Amino acid sequence: MPKRTLQGVVVSDKQQKTVVVRVDRRFTHPIYKKTIRRSKNYHAHDENNEFKPGDTVWIEESKPISKLKRWTVIRGEHKQTA
Repeated sequence: MPKRTLQGVVVSDKQQKTVVVRVDRRFTHPIYKKTIRRSKNYHAHDENNEFKPGDTVWIEESKPISKLKRWTVIRGEHKQTA
């Protein structure tokens, strides 16, 4: 079975080798037909501590690494600074 992949934005990098990634999803309400945005935070493993808040990353399901970490960062784009 293929591993799930999600795209999100890093919101925290305070922990060592871990980033917190906010993943947004949009769906239509079944009754009111209005588009709703929901977000969820995932703890992901970042081996080299290379991603900072604001970076866009792709995370992939993995075996449990710790109590909260079940995702690994596979690639990302660093935020452009002006």
